[in-house]
Amino acid sequence: MSISRRDLFKVAGVGILGAGLLSKPAFSAAERVVKMSAMLPSPKGNRVVICGGGWAGLTVAKYLKKEDPSIDVVLIEKRPNFFSCPISNEWLAGFVDLDFISHDYLQPASKYGYKFINTTVVAIERDKRRVYTPHGYIEYDYLVLAPGIKYNYDAWFKGDKDMTRYTKYHYPAAFIPGSEHLALKRKVWEFEGGDFVITVPPGVYRCPPAPYERAAMIAYVFKKNNVKGRVIILDPKEDIAPKGPGFRAAYEQLYLGIVEYVPKASIKEVDPVNKIIKTTAGDFKFTDANLVPPHQAGELVWMADLIAKDKEGKPTGWADQDPLTFQAKADPRVFLVGDVVGGVPYPKSGHMANSQGKIVARIIASRIKGKEHKLELPDNTCYSMVNGNPQEAIVISVTYKYDEKEKKIIPHPKVINQRSEALAKATYEWAKGMYRDLFA
Repeated sequence: MSISRRDLFKVAGVGILGAGLLSKPAFSAAERVVKMSAMLPSPKGNRVVICGGGWAGLTVAKYLKKEDPSIDVVLIEKRPNFFSCPISNEWLAGFVDLDFISHDYLQPASKYGYKFINTTVVAIERDKRRVYTPHGYIEYDYLVLAPGIKYNYDAWFKGDKDMTRYTKYHYPAAFIPGSEHLALKRKVWEFEGGDFVITVPPGVYRCPPAPYERAAMIAYVFKKNNVKGRVIILDPKEDIAPKGPGFRAAYEQLYLGIVEYVPKASIKEVDPVNKIIKTTAGDFKFTDANLVPPHQAGELVWMADLIAKDKEGKPTGWADQDPLTFQAKADPRVFLVGDVVGGVPYPKSGHMANSQGKIVARIIASRIKGKEHKLELPDNTCYSMVNGNPQEAIVISVTYKYDEKEKKIIPHPKVINQRSEALAKATYEWAKGMYRDLFA
């Protein structure tokens, strides 16, 4: 279902002016969105618009042009430069510099011949196949939504915007790339002692091993700097997953007395002002914290009305797509890829997003050519650094098969929980290979 003109006014008013209510000035801005002209001339052939320049969106853009150079590919991204969440924990610990995880969007766009537009999407009209920006609308034949995640602070604060803002500023989650990561690194390296709390989000979230790797890297910094502090991990799960034995061994053998892991610690209340978190495992006071709320699909999936619903009709928070083709169930011309994907056993990781992006590019190219596309399933590899001197890592690799009888996707994981310097070296080689694939 496409959004109505009235809803479009509301979305555009919020997107341009940041207003919670539709005031007269906001309505005027929305009117201008509805009446604005095309931002780009109509293409000679098929146009694919990709919203989101993360691991998934960049991959789709590159591989669409490689599959069929005649396709007019437009990549829209609101950030001026790429900042990688994968390897950001190694950067947090000081193992790599910012240039290693930051890249420009211009080089790949120039090399592969797609259009890169640094702007914000303020509305989507699926019935007209239009994406609206503050500078005009862009028409499409196929639309790819790859906006990553957004935070669900309402799960903690029930719509209290002031408390949400306070938490974002003082205890950034740093699961969305940018200033949050810079702020977290500053907090970690300037920490003088006490209890540093990390909250693990409930349910599905971006990069399942990330909080545990981050805890190890922060503990390494504390140990290196002789800081008298603890890293307390509050986890709603019963145990660390994935790579539980590897992380536990690192905490016990490398960071005994520094890392405290607390399982079954579902959050009941967060008081960032008084620095108290109440959980099902008890109450915890903290000196500083990395407060990570529950995750959801990025805003553009909500804007396009493509969020799945549960049996009770409530939003699941994740995209409602065909598990095999990544097409939106409500609109076959829209593809949902990367961290927004719901209802499948795929982790929300950079490798997975890249793997999905290649598949989606081939599917769209096949559709444009009027050909059927043979079933492909993505794969995933995820390294986690657990030690800094010497640098040592653990890893999980997963392949997937489709069970025709059960009509479901079955993961086949392979885990190496024994940390080693060889796996640390492989971590960087994996990252270099991925960055080459996205940008070189």
